[in-house]
Amino acid sequence: MRNQRRFSLEFKRQVVEESLSGQSSLAQLCRRYNIGSSLLYHWKKQYSRGKFNNEPTEEAALKDRVGQLERLVGKLTLENEFLKKGLENSLSQSRRNGKSSNNSSLSSGLSDGGAN
Repeated sequence: MRNQRRFSLEFKRQVVEESLSGQSSLAQLCRRYNIGSSLLYHWKKQYSRGKFNNEPTEEAALKDRVGQLERLVGKLTLENEFLKKGLENSLSQSRRNGKSSNNSSLSSGLSDGGAN
């Protein structure tokens, strides 16, 4: 089993900045520093997110924000569906028990998402 090499943040930043400058191709950099191309792409992604004590690029910051918002939308959608089903079950159970419901207009609004 090979020992895993560790690279300093300064070295990673130097290699990525050299690749971004266009002075050398990615293949040349990989040969020169004896690193894999996938590792260099990984470092470039980290660099764009500001992981090497540098400012993150605006594009990476926006991608991170979009990801956060998409996760939030997913969570809220699940919560909304859960609450809709709970309300529907509660209303149907009260109808089965013979109790009249003053919320019939509310339950009809659930099927179309409650939008007016």
